[in-house]
Amino acid sequence: MVDVDLLVIGSGPAGESGAVQAARMGKRVVVVEKEPVLGGTAANTGTLPSKTLRETALYLSGYRARGLYGVERSLRHEATVSDFLYRERRVKDVERLRIGQNLQRHGVTVIQGTASLVDAHTVRIRQEGHPERLLTASYLLVATGSSPYRPPLYPFGDDRVHDSDEVLELAELPHSIVVVGAGVIGCEYACMFAALGIPVTLVDGRKELLPFLDDEFSTLLGQRMAALGIQMRLGFTVEDLQMTPGAPLRLTLSGGEVLETHQVLVASGRSANTAGLGLEDVGVTLGTRGLVEVNATYQTSQPHIYAVGDVIGFPALASTSMEQARVAVLHAFGMPRGLSPILPYGIYTIPEVSMAGETEESLRAKGTPYVAGRAAFATNPRGQIIGEQHGRLKLLFHRESLKLLGVHVLGEQASELVHVGLTALVAGAGAQLFMETCFNYPTLSEAYKTATHNALHQLEPRDQAAPVSTGT
Repeated sequence: MVDVDLLVIGSGPAGESGAVQAARMGKRVVVVEKEPVLGGTAANTGTLPSKTLRETALYLSGYRARGLYGVERSLRHEATVSDFLYRERRVKDVERLRIGQNLQRHGVTVIQGTASLVDAHTVRIRQEGHPERLLTASYLLVATGSSPYRPPLYPFGDDRVHDSDEVLELAELPHSIVVVGAGVIGCEYACMFAALGIPVTLVDGRKELLPFLDDEFSTLLGQRMAALGIQMRLGFTVEDLQMTPGAPLRLTLSGGEVLETHQVLVASGRSANTAGLGLEDVGVTLGTRGLVEVNATYQTSQPHIYAVGDVIGFPALASTSMEQARVAVLHAFGMPRGLSPILPYGIYTIPEVSMAGETEESLRAKGTPYVAGRAAFATNPRGQIIGEQHGRLKLLFHRESLKLLGVHVLGEQASELVHVGLTALVAGAGAQLFMETCFNYPTLSEAYKTATHNALHQLEPRDQAAPVSTGT
């Protein structure tokens, strides 16, 4: 006999999704959360707080309205961190409440405590002020998330050195900041601080910005970040850090350059929260930085133990984590369902960048014939209204079948706009869909029709039109 059908460790997006999916199937479900609040990193220190702070920074700085209506707005000098955290706290509170109500509504039992495995089916739960509890489960879902990796070079006890969780606790806005690590998190925070007029230097050992992006859009993003005032030091690493009380921090780069700054944000990736769980003791295989190794259905080396979300690594997005949990739970209880291999990526830099499907580089590597259609937001009526001068949509179609292969967006609402293309990709649709669709006017979504026209124009006979840019 077992106590529950499914025991979930962690209450972030993956844990919540998996628990609710099992409960809807009539299963007995328990969620164990070690923190005093629900929601994990996504609700409390990562996804929602950082995106809320981004919107607050854009609003208070007047970034979106600069020059648009013939007036200039600037951040009032007396703005403090409290101005930025007010809305962030409200969003966190609402999300925590929503998660608790959702789990309760579906009959999921939530236990606040620390979980560790006694054996492959038994979990020990330690709660402060309560005796230990042992619960047995038919299946386990590990959704413990991740934490910022802390390279030994940096003294994180100093109030001038921060990881991506601590940066939300800044007592005051920095006079200048160096962001070490140009991954998604580093780029997002660099843009946020720069929008506020704070001098920002971004350092990364890679020479290319966000190399998983289509090269054209990686370059465009770099140009816009530079225009925002961000100083790029790509292809360099931090070799030394000197700290003197009352003086700026001094960071020596691999090329010999010395950067002086008031604050440092280290965004050097994340490590899985697997320490102390006892996974290895029951035969679960762990990889680099504690990541749990899983198969295509998110089973670990112990078939009844599943792992999803940040704890298994890339892409480590809240959106994909929720879907991974759904797939895992359905598989565990004999109702296997797949997860679309086409996943959207949203980067909340300034401007936003989002993509789904193939890049031009991946298509060329595969030898796939394609045509690229583009639409500039500057010539889109809605883009003109909102002053979006640098946004762009690119659609990649198979050159012969005209099936959509990839969609790339940079600019206002990119993470929303990409879903039009994502839906077409999942449905296996192509150029005809966009040509026959009536879009609201004026909208940025109209860019899909414009980009499709652009692609088709390139395929017209040469005596009618000269091609602009196509793949091989």
